[in-house]
Amino acid sequence: MTSQLKACIWMLGAVVSFSAMALAGRVVSVDLDTFEIMTYRSLVGVVVMATIIFASGGVRRIQTDRFSLHLIRNICHFMGQNLWFYALTLIPLAQLFALEFTTPLWVLILSPLLLSERLTRIRILVALIGFFGVLIVTRPTMGSISVGTLTAASSAIFFAGSILFTRKLTADQSTLTILTWLVGLQAVFGIICAGIDGDIAAPSIAMTPFIIIIGFAGLLAHACLVQALSLAPAMLVVPIDFLRLPLIAVLAMILFGEYLDPWVFVGAAIIFGANYTNIWTETRNSRS
Repeated sequence: MTSQLKACIWMLGAVVSFSAMALAGRVVSVDLDTFEIMTYRSLVGVVVMATIIFASGGVRRIQTDRFSLHLIRNICHFMGQNLWFYALTLIPLAQLFALEFTTPLWVLILSPLLLSERLTRIRILVALIGFFGVLIVTRPTMGSISVGTLTAASSAIFFAGSILFTRKLTADQSTLTILTWLVGLQAVFGIICAGIDGDIAAPSIAMTPFIIIIGFAGLLAHACLVQALSLAPAMLVVPIDFLRLPLIAVLAMILFGEYLDPWVFVGAAIIFGANYTNIWTETRNSRS
């Protein structure tokens, strides 16, 4: 089996995992608020990571020298994930995923500010084309922009911040360290925010399996994505991730009776084209 084929299989695992997390999140949102969902998801992650760390004897490998950067990175991730979980209760899942795919465009825009990278003409053009796709997905008119679309769009901005700070951390921090601080800090943030009103709802017996799915699927999705990128270039890996959109659209229609809006697919295709153009350009420039 070639490395490219292995990468495709890993990416299919990421697609299924992200989709499972979204579907389970929609189910548990009936009983739990977003902070509670994040708390239980992170606690599942803590158990999983603690098991991995102690089983592999990796406690001593957890680095603490860049805690402040881990903190900033996880604040961005926590904000993005909470907004994402909140948005999935307000708008169709296909629309949520389409707006989530704008994250790479925000990375382009924010990287000159946070990483001192150059904002080239092609990057500006890519961003403009991508946001034209966003307009098609949301089709805003005066008074028609919903809280759900604004929340989903905002989550993409915070996810972009998380990605950029992760880039900084990967320069000298191990994946084990990054994931450990991720689940640990997310659990602390979740407990504080969920308990600020003095009432943290416990998941019912019926909802507990879905909480476990959210926790496992979240970690598994990121693990699959990292593994896929280690085996094949982003030009091959990223297009597979966009299979999430038609998959979640069909599943949401079957399970939740959501309307299958063709304009969401048109806008998502434009967003995908913009993202892929940037990857292709960056790859070509790195080879020249």
